[in-house]
Amino acid sequence: MLAVDLLNPTFESEKRQHKLKRLVQSPNSYFMDVKCSGCFNITTVFSNSQTVVVCPGCSTVLCQPTGGRARLTEGCSFRRKIN
Repeated sequence: MLAVDLLNPTFESEKRQHKLKRLVQSPNSYFMDVKCSGCFNITTVFSNSQTVVVCPGCSTVLCQPTGGRARLTEGCSFRRKIN
């Protein structure tokens, strides 16, 4: 008999499961605030962005799309948005 609590899974086991097979379904993607390294302007970007995002202030590239997650440009810092 297994001693695994199915109603109270650990955070690590929930993160490893597929997004639809979790106890409470939740997406893996998120929105983030990206700060430009040139003009320090903050732009909201989707984590799985499929287009190139440029800074509205100085027109530098903030992130480039890959197969899944968007890759941030060197020198750009980001913060995950809560709500």
